[in-house]
Amino acid sequence: MVGPVRPVVKRTARAILLELDPDNPHAPATIVLIKRVRPGSPHPYWITPGGGVEPTDRSVVDALHREVDEELGGKVEDVVPAFVDTVAHSHHEDGTLAHPHGVKVQHFFVCRLTGMDPARRHGPEVDEPHGEYEIVRLPFTREGVTSVNVVPPSLRRYLAANIEGVRALLAPDLG
Repeated sequence: MVGPVRPVVKRTARAILLELDPDNPHAPATIVLIKRVRPGSPHPYWITPGGGVEPTDRSVVDALHREVDEELGGKVEDVVPAFVDTVAHSHHEDGTLAHPHGVKVQHFFVCRLTGMDPARRHGPEVDEPHGEYEIVRLPFTREGVTSVNVVPPSLRRYLAANIEGVRALLAPDLG
């Protein structure tokens, strides 16, 4: 029996942000993540840059560009859909009930970082931080992405199982 379709109450755009050597496609790559430490928690976790799609964003991809600019002072190109994660999400950010059976859909895009100036960071994570937001680079290898607590766990598993495939999404002959 198929259940009812759950309402999407939040959408996010997140960047699987790679630094690649354009002159050597076989050279090691780096992934740019944000190390998060919440106040009072001794356990950090690592997230991809990105965040919620706002009503003022024309598209999910526009939200991605805005979020990368806010969180990293960064610019990206070659934005390619790679992974979607759907999780239960019944409440708005302010704690009010959105829908008892609501979900959050997280759109993950593989992107190539073209520039980053952390001095240009802005937005709520910078202006009113709740804990630490540290930009980090890890080797884009199985060992690199599993050496830290990348969240959500489904993304960590996806990346660890698909290093070559994710890199291939940025191949010049993809189309």
